Amino acid sequence: MQDQIEGTALIKPSTTDHPLYPQIVEACRSVFDPEIPVNIFDLGLVYTIEIGEESQVDITMTLTAPGCPVAGEMPGWVADAVEPLPGVKQVDVHMTFDPPWGMDMMSDEAKLELGFM
Repeated sequence: MQDQIEGTALIKPSTTDHPLYPQIVEACRSVFDPEIPVNIFDLGLVYTIEIGEESQVDITMTLTAPGCPVAGEMPGWVADAVEPLPGVKQVDVHMTFDPPWGMDMMSDEAKLELGFM
């Protein structure tokens, strides 16, 4: 991991104020990690959803582990879920392992589903 300047975020913020954001989140919630019965958004695997002025969507995500057997397929699943949404012009999904995923990134719903709460 690169050295971080003190006070800078590890993960770029999402474009939460865009009207497409809630629909994109719901589309991400339709994609599941095949090894864990929880959707990728609630697992905390989606780091950033950026929506540009032309409604192009850039999603930065990770996996629970770099050796995940679906590493090559998961970005395509996410793009396939988001691309059909009305108003979305283009979807690019980027994979990162910086910062690495941790169980603390899960939503309370995911922790409850998996018996961690």
